[in-house]
Amino acid sequence: MSDIDQTETLLEFPCDFPLKVMGESRDDFVREMITIVRRHAPDFAAETVAMRASSGGKYLSVTCTIRATSKPQLDALYRELTAHPLVKVAL
Repeated sequence: MSDIDQTETLLEFPCDFPLKVMGESRDDFVREMITIVRRHAPDFAAETVAMRASSGGKYLSVTCTIRATSKPQLDALYRELTAHPLVKVAL
């Protein structure tokens, strides 16, 4: 790996990586997020999803911890999540 490659990320792969996705609280939000995550991390266990509603109940935060294998994998996952119309923020 070149010096440039090493500065792109401080992560060492593979690693457990928590993704937090926030969007409007809708019945299909969690299912849609799990579908996207599984496209990029097929071994993701949906039963490990942690959810938290905002104080007013309008928004929902979903945390999915995946086994990340590369920076390109994470980049593609973030691109798809942030392009989804239900997603407000992905961290």
